[in-house]
Amino acid sequence: MFSGLVIRMNCLRYVKLIGTMHVSPRSRDEVREKILKERPSAIAIELDRNRFYAMQNPQRVNLGDALRSGRRGLLQYVLFKVEERLGEEFGMVPGGEMREAITLAQIFNIPLALIDEDINLITMKLLKAPFREKLFLLLESLAVFLSFAPSKESSDIMEDYKPMMVAFKRRYPYLFHVLVEERNEIMARNLRGIVMDLKARGIKKPKVVAVVGLGHKKGIERILNSCEC
Repeated sequence: MFSGLVIRMNCLRYVKLIGTMHVSPRSRDEVREKILKERPSAIAIELDRNRFYAMQNPQRVNLGDALRSGRRGLLQYVLFKVEERLGEEFGMVPGGEMREAITLAQIFNIPLALIDEDINLITMKLLKAPFREKLFLLLESLAVFLSFAPSKESSDIMEDYKPMMVAFKRRYPYLFHVLVEERNEIMARNLRGIVMDLKARGIKKPKVVAVVGLGHKKGIERILNSCEC
C-alpha cells in the first residue's frame, strides 16, 4: 500500500556547502580536502557561464577597453581590480578555489554545475544602485588601489567576515540585496534543481559539494533547509 509513497527530505541534507574567501589560499586547500573526502555526485560553483569562460580563457583587463564599454565595463573593471589587489596580498589569484573545484571535477569525471546569476544581469542591477552607495563604493575602491590591503599578520579574516558582512549590509542595503540576498535565492534554487535531477536519474542519496563565497553560505543553507527535495 506504500508503493507509491515518495519521502522527501530537506534539500540541505544532500548539499555540502564550502564557504570560501575568493582570495584566500586556505579556501583552496579546504575545497580540495572536502571534494577528495566526499567524492560527490556533482560539484557546484559560484560562477555563471561568462565568468567560467573568462576563467578558462584569461585576458588582461585594461582601463581603455573598460572605458570604451561604458559604465558597465568601468564598473566591472573596478570590481576586478579590487579583487586582483586583494589576491596579490593573500598570495593567491582570485578564484583559485573555483579553479581547484573545476580541476578536481575534470580529474574524477564529476559533473560540474554553474549556479550563479549571469554577471551581465548583476552588473545592470548594480548600475541602478542609489548614487550614495555607488559613490561610497568608488571611494572604498580607490582606497584599495592606493593604500588599503589586509595585513597578513592581522587577525584571521575568515573569523572577521561576519562583522564585515553586517557592516556592508548597513552601508550598502541595495547592493547587499543584489549581491547577496538575490543571489542566495538563485543559487539555492539551482542547487535544489541539481539534487532533484540526480534523484530523477536514480541516485537515491545524491551528494553535492557547492563552492560559494563565505557571505553566501549561511543564507543558502537557510533556504535549502526550508525546502524539500
